[in-house]
Amino acid sequence: MDDLDRRLIALLRDNARLPVATLAQDLGVSRGTVQNRIDRLVADGRILGFTLRLGGDEDPGLVRAITMVQEQTKNAASVIEALRQIPEARAIHTTNGRWDIAVDMVADSLADLDEALTLIRRIDGVVSTETIILLTTHKI
Repeated sequence: MDDLDRRLIALLRDNARLPVATLAQDLGVSRGTVQNRIDRLVADGRILGFTLRLGGDEDPGLVRAITMVQEQTKNAASVIEALRQIPEARAIHTTNGRWDIAVDMVADSLADLDEALTLIRRIDGVVSTETIILLTTHKI
């Protein structure tokens, strides 16, 4: 990945719906170059897909939380794979420090969040968890 790829990805992160012509103009290259770069980044697995982001208040009835997970396996991949099976787990991040994994959780209710947390605690290799419920999102 070179500087042009990084700049292209930065533009797509900000707005994945930008037309190729706009991307090309912003980057100072041809439309063909941008399309070829996007195609290559997708083929290489650098870009996994294009999605949309909703505002923080898209559904005020949802319960959002961050769950920190400490695992005790030699193969964290098995814990991560088990976490992927939990629908409330929207994003899974490996971390450093006391906690091994951070899980971005979204549930319809506190009861649903509690159920998902029970599933996480039952995963083979999970030693402990700590969950922080997110109350208000302040935009930057």
